[in-house]
Amino acid sequence: MASNDDWTIGRLLDWTTNYLKQHQAESPRLDAELLLAEALGCERIELYTSFKELAPEEARTAFRALVRRRADGEPVAYLLGFKEFFSATFRVTPEVLIPRPETEFVLVALFDRAKTLASQESISIVDVGCGSGVLAICAALHLPTARITAVDISPAALEIAQDNARRLGVDSRIAFVQSDLLDALPTEQAFDFVISNPPYISESEYANLPAHVGQHEPKLALLAGAEGDEIIRRLAPQAAQRLRSGGAFLCEMSPMISAHVRSLLIADDRFEHYSVVKDLAGQDRVAVAVRV
Repeated sequence: MASNDDWTIGRLLDWTTNYLKQHQAESPRLDAELLLAEALGCERIELYTSFKELAPEEARTAFRALVRRRADGEPVAYLLGFKEFFSATFRVTPEVLIPRPETEFVLVALFDRAKTLASQESISIVDVGCGSGVLAICAALHLPTARITAVDISPAALEIAQDNARRLGVDSRIAFVQSDLLDALPTEQAFDFVISNPPYISESEYANLPAHVGQHEPKLALLAGAEGDEIIRRLAPQAAQRLRSGGAFLCEMSPMISAHVRSLLIADDRFEHYSVVKDLAGQDRVAVAVRV
């Protein structure tokens, strides 16, 4: 940044937007606003009434450090330490995947199917590979009688998920279990829903991911294997074994492996009524298979 001391809020935002644009940021203006609000310790909306005000030197110093890291490809969510998802705020660190809007379609499918079980006193849900806990916690927030189990192979991810559950007031209704998929849960434990946003990136896709994804987000949460459907191939039969009759397996997937996922779920005669939920781009995003 220039050495001129006349750095108003508006000037900082304009300069930083152009700078981040030159560094291929996908949303340079939004990034600039979020980072400046963080440095100033204010809400983003407050910037709009302060364009002509000078930014304090301490805040400018903190802002410069954040901007440099963003220009180097570090995701804004990790710089801020939080991410909005389904109208709730979640703590995120490089130990967990940053929640994406596409994952909200798992919840949409869950809530739609949960209506069919409205007569039950409670429904049981297991979130496999919970990461920061977004699916399990949002399910708890929107289905107040649900009993939920959240599992992840990563102890660090489970710690973050538990912290998010405490902050959002639903920790008493979620059991957190360290497990490789459903391996650590009793085979006789039955659920109405098995939901998951598992790793579904193939090795070739992973090699071509944008730097801000491949270099900063956990490989364990992204890479599935050579084909991309390896984790789902392991999880689907486990889900079929633990689902009650009429229960559903709801799994986020890449559109690139949609046909493979469809084939493996249809081939399992414990499932019926296979369907797909499309995202806003019209791409296959969530596989839904109902237990016979």
